[in-house]
Amino acid sequence: MDRLNSKNKQVNKFLDDLQSLDNDKFIILQKLRQIVLSAHPQVSERMMYGGIMFSLNADFGGIFAYKNHISFEFSQGVDLSDPDKFLAGDGKYRRHLKIKNHDDIKDKKVPFYVKQMS
Repeated sequence: MDRLNSKNKQVNKFLDDLQSLDNDKFIILQKLRQIVLSAHPQVSERMMYGGIMFSLNADFGGIFAYKNHISFEFSQGVDLSDPDKFLAGDGKYRRHLKIKNHDDIKDKKVPFYVKQMS
């Protein structure tokens, strides 16, 4: 996968570090970033809470690498259409998709959720 550089230096450092520690997670994160950047070319990225936060007019979500998975968090996930019930979480607003491998990106329809963000 081609390297998707961020305008944010901290995001690039995080990606560099992740690539050297866990290339599979790095590739998944880059694919998730590619989906976000394709759906919302004007998005900005920054590091927050140990992951990459995405913002348009306000923060709408982020991606976080954990030991056994990557979590794609949606700040207002409670408002998203979720016909297949892939979104997890029972907080007041936030919902997430747990991505354990490359197939989960397609199988859990990540682009469907990202396109709903504004």
